[in-house]
Amino acid sequence: MEDAGTFGTLWASLGMSAYFMALTWINILLGLFLTPLFMIPLSWLKSRQGGQQD
Repeated sequence: MEDAGTFGTLWASLGMSAYFMALTWINILLGLFLTPLFMIPLSWLKSRQGGQQD
């Protein structure tokens, strides 16, 4: 088994932290931008079917 040392451990932890931060960021952005793309047409369909307008 190889030993990466302290610097290797820090480097790997920084890389994994950056990866998971990017993953979280893209999931938040997808939720923010994709949700209206589905909600707006659904609201149009609901209003066209005689749904309650607020």
